[in-house]
Amino acid sequence: MMKSKSFLSRLTRYYAWYTAGFIGFLIILAILEKEGFPRSWIGYMFMFATIALYAGIGVVSRTSDVSEYYVAGRRVPGIFNGMATAADWISAATFISLAGGLYLQGFDGLAYIIGWTGGYCLVALLIAPYLRKFGQYTIPDFLAARYSGRIGGRYGGNPVRILAVIATVLISFTYVVAQIYGVGLITSRFTGVDFSVGIFLGLASILVCSFLGGMRAITWTQVAQYIIILFAYLIPVIWLSAKHTHNPIPQFAYGSVMTQLSNIEKTLSDDPKELEVRSIYKARAEAFDKRLNNLPQSWTQGRIEAQRELKALKHSSDTSLIDIRVANRKLSEYPKSPEEAQQRWRDAKALNLAHAEPPTPQATPFPGKDKEASDIKRNNFLAVVFCLMLGTAALPHVLMRYYTTPSVQETRKSVFWTLFFILLIYLTVPALAVLVKYDIYTSLVGTEYAHLPNWVSYWANIDKTNPLVSIIDLNHDGIVQLSEISLDGDMIVLATPEIAGLPYFISGLVAAGGLAAALSTADGLLLTISNALSHDVYYKMIDPVASTQKRVTISKLLLLVVALLAAYTASLKPGDILSMVGAAFSLAGSALFPALMLGVFWKRANQHGAIAGIIAGFGMCVFYMLHTLPALGGSVTGQWFHIAPISAGVFGVPAGLLTMIVVSLLTPPPDARTMALVDYIRAP
Repeated sequence: MMKSKSFLSRLTRYYAWYTAGFIGFLIILAILEKEGFPRSWIGYMFMFATIALYAGIGVVSRTSDVSEYYVAGRRVPGIFNGMATAADWISAATFISLAGGLYLQGFDGLAYIIGWTGGYCLVALLIAPYLRKFGQYTIPDFLAARYSGRIGGRYGGNPVRILAVIATVLISFTYVVAQIYGVGLITSRFTGVDFSVGIFLGLASILVCSFLGGMRAITWTQVAQYIIILFAYLIPVIWLSAKHTHNPIPQFAYGSVMTQLSNIEKTLSDDPKELEVRSIYKARAEAFDKRLNNLPQSWTQGRIEAQRELKALKHSSDTSLIDIRVANRKLSEYPKSPEEAQQRWRDAKALNLAHAEPPTPQATPFPGKDKEASDIKRNNFLAVVFCLMLGTAALPHVLMRYYTTPSVQETRKSVFWTLFFILLIYLTVPALAVLVKYDIYTSLVGTEYAHLPNWVSYWANIDKTNPLVSIIDLNHDGIVQLSEISLDGDMIVLATPEIAGLPYFISGLVAAGGLAAALSTADGLLLTISNALSHDVYYKMIDPVASTQKRVTISKLLLLVVALLAAYTASLKPGDILSMVGAAFSLAGSALFPALMLGVFWKRANQHGAIAGIIAGFGMCVFYMLHTLPALGGSVTGQWFHIAPISAGVFGVPAGLLTMIVVSLLTPPPDARTMALVDYIRAP
């Protein structure tokens, strides 16, 4: 007891000095900027100083001890595990995309905050204390022990272990790709390198922590990262709140701005210039619709016209080189086949129709043109909440953190502190979305194109293929209309300091916070994948007598391979961050939640039921995504009850749960050893 108190006080002292040092670092950069220090160097200092800090913690915490590498020696105090878990949880999706989702979707974006917060309540009540009482290393470990049985004359839990490993790897890989995508976005923004190069630069800092020290290094790095995340998220919002409401507490102040924003939305909805721009978008959508109805002739005709245009420009004496390049690019980017044209023109039609709609009301629940459209939005809102809650309660990289505390009691404290540290950010997210939207509606809308703020061109040029910001004068009046502005949700938070007119060192701070959020989650996910493969597959099934040194070495090698595969996948830009994360939660809830929850609370659940439940839940979830997601070859017309693919878990979780119950009841009950295990983990 005295030893643990001494360890806690020592940690508190270390991180207090670290926080004071970080504040001093911010003050120094603020002074340097005021004295004329180049902005680019301030960005570099932020990026490389924080990465060097994480690398230093990784080097100091390096270990080859199995307990330290897998579960940080089971000695992390509850409050620090809470901070580490919060950093693990506040991923690129939360830091970069959550406020952007609220900005673009309005009330509907609250589904993510409600779902993720509610999911942690489920973790606290249903999962975390029991996993800690079980006291092994991974989620497949628990499922294999709980669902042991005889199959083919042999006793053991390997069939369930294999399925749990497959689910863990696929869920974590989908999630980690989203984090590395966020790392590439931030790194390219602040170093000027290509997006793909930025991904692999960020990957280096991920590997230093997780490769050298495993869970021990990741834990102490994540505590440091949470402190940076907190500063980075709160400072710009406090500034915006003071600017627009004269109240520096945004969580209480943004309600007054919401009222003003609603009035502006009503004005813009009926503004003649806005209506003019929206009619242009509608006409474009109708033109794409005509092309789609005339395929394949329209594809052939369009290609011929593009070739004629390029040929005419080349033979004209007064054509500029720029015009020829534009026409040449237009021809090279033209769809290569009628099938590709159908997909691209369908997407373009949908995009133009979206722009033709009036602005989404920020505070109106489930806005729709009629009751049916509103009901569909409501159903999808509830579906997202459901999937995120159950997915949270089954995420392997989050649940693994509760193996690191000294006791079950400390685990319960840890869940409380996790919720507290997450809420400090989550209660601020809606305020940031509303304040940034108000700032853009009042300062950018109505501006002359000749006087656009510098941040517009800066962010537009980061990714020229898929611009994060696009403002085009469609009606040629020289004035920015709201309908002419297209913003990517993933850049809202990162661009907030520039939108608000804050000093550049705050932009560097926000980038460092976003990088910390992406790196902390990526570290945990990569370790989860490598541990599942090295511990559950290699050690438990292939080489049970492997030395501790060999087990850790295998884990490190696998971590390196998985990290490179994830970085390559992220460089292909498979989708926006929130969509990829949503898919991971649906998969986690469908595959693992029924087995985890019934494994604790229903003794009759057996190995046959668990195998059937995991396969049925995961299979149903994947089938629905493939059936309805156009990027995977599906079609929107294949949706059941108009539920979006991101919420496939609405069908996967019940399928897994019912299958597991039915099969368990139709097969022999678990043996006495399994019953004793359930009694043991249920005991306080």
